[in-house]
Amino acid sequence: MRSSNETKIKYLTQKEAISLFNAIETSGSLHSTRDLAIFRLAYRCGLRASEISLLKLENYNTPKGEIYCQRLKGSKNNTIRLDKRTKNALDKYIDESNIKSESQTIFKSQKDNPISRQTLDYLTKKYCSLAQIEDRSKHHFHAIKHTTAVHLAECDMDIKELQWWLGHKSVSNTEIYFQFTTKQQDRMYAKLEGKSEMV
Repeated sequence: MRSSNETKIKYLTQKEAISLFNAIETSGSLHSTRDLAIFRLAYRCGLRASEISLLKLENYNTPKGEIYCQRLKGSKNNTIRLDKRTKNALDKYIDESNIKSESQTIFKSQKDNPISRQTLDYLTKKYCSLAQIEDRSKHHFHAIKHTTAVHLAECDMDIKELQWWLGHKSVSNTEIYFQFTTKQQDRMYAKLEGKSEMV
C-alpha cells in the first residue's frame, strides 16, 4: 500500500523528461527559446513557478554559470551552478531577448510582465501533450520540482545534499523523495549481489 505522501508526488521519469525537452526544442513555437530556458532552469534548480518569475538578470553570474535562486514558502535561498545545456539555453534566450538591465526580469509574458504561474502551467500541459506523456496528473509545472528531487535522489545524492539543493529548511520535507523508485530498488538489490552475509 502506498503512503499518502507517495501518492502526492508526481514526477517525470528520465525518459519523460527527455521527451519533454525534445518536444520544446522541436515545437516550432515562437517562444521555444524562452520556454526551453525556463524548463531547463526549473529542472536544474528545482524551482517553483513563482520562483521562476522572480529571476532577474542580476541573479545570473554569466561567467561562472551560476544562478542565485530566491526560494519562497519558507525555503532557503541558494546559488546553483548550471550544467552546460541549461547555461547554453539561458544564454541563448538572454542574447535573443536583448535583456540588458541588471534589474530586468528574465522571463516575461507577451505583455512584458513577469511570467505567471497560469502561463507556466499552460506551457507544461502543452509540452507534456506534445511529448505524449499520458499521465495528465503530471501536466502541471510543480511536477518539474518533484522531478528534479527524485532524479537527484536516484543519482545517489544524500539527503543533506538534496535538502540544500532544494532550499528546504527542514529535512522532513526532503525525506519524501527518498521513497524507493524502481531505479533505487535496482541499485539496492545490486548492492546485495555477491554478499556472503545473505544466506
